[in-house]
Amino acid sequence: MAIINSKFRNKNIDNTGFSNNSSNEGRRLINADGSANIKKRGLPVWSRISIYHTLLRMKRTQFFLSIFLFYTGINLFFAVIYFSIGVENLMGVDKGQSYFDKFMEAFFFSSQTLTTVGYGRVSPMGMLTNTFASLESLLGITVFAVMTGLIYGRFSRPRAYLKFSDNLIVAPYKDGIALMFRIATYKNNHLTDVEAQVTLALHIKENEKKVTKFFQLNLEISKINSLSLSWTLVHPINEDSPLINYTKEDIKDSEMEVIVNVKGFDDHFSNIVQQRTSYTYSQVVYGAKFKPMYERATDGSTTILELNKINDFELVKMPVKHENSELVME
Repeated sequence: MAIINSKFRNKNIDNTGFSNNSSNEGRRLINADGSANIKKRGLPVWSRISIYHTLLRMKRTQFFLSIFLFYTGINLFFAVIYFSIGVENLMGVDKGQSYFDKFMEAFFFSSQTLTTVGYGRVSPMGMLTNTFASLESLLGITVFAVMTGLIYGRFSRPRAYLKFSDNLIVAPYKDGIALMFRIATYKNNHLTDVEAQVTLALHIKENEKKVTKFFQLNLEISKINSLSLSWTLVHPINEDSPLINYTKEDIKDSEMEVIVNVKGFDDHFSNIVQQRTSYTYSQVVYGAKFKPMYERATDGSTTILELNKINDFELVKMPVKHENSELVME
């Protein structure tokens, strides 16, 4: 079982928002997409889930599928009502049609009413049919106002649009070694005053009890003025690092997790944006270095940043005093 060097025993931090009790935690604190690996319960679903936040953060395909299903569901609901009242109360519907065709006429009338299109071929007759048609029109105005706001909110919500390398690598660095990962923006946005904060989580045994210790990992450079190209973040593994003298088995036993938080100023949104992710010990590659991911254009007029190369690395020979080390997973 991993043991923390006495030099760092009193340097762990407790303001991470996570518990120090490893026995009550899941295997991972932060998911790769930056969301907390936490499921909440103890309250009814409608009390602990924000529909607005869920729809804003939902994947694009899921979002538009949800809109389609909701729209179809409302139309089916009102179509059943109109069909139950009697399609003879819908002026313009051919009374000689089959039941299926009559139901579809009711469905499309509902669609036209909900969207307030109103082509005019089919129109309601009678107090009851007109009442439900009026209620559906009111519902349509409300629903589409909300949908418009949601679509605008998703479109205009500030995001960092950062891409992280899939792996942490341990590479030769100056006279020793360092833990590294790489980031880049993948949209045509521009971030300035970009700052990174890296936290190390180690699950160790203390007094026969498994606890989680958090440490701030010092970076060679933790803030840059502009993120135009890629940025390789470097944590030197030296006497000032909590990972000093950790073996491969120590890293595995401690279920090491590296939590990364990056924030910067987006000059398009004129707002601060941030994004986070985490790496586990299984994502660490020992004895490697990242390959360049940008080059000069053939005509020499601009720089080409190849985002598909953000994960590219090559194996390298480690310094003599580290070449037999088993500090991290291969």
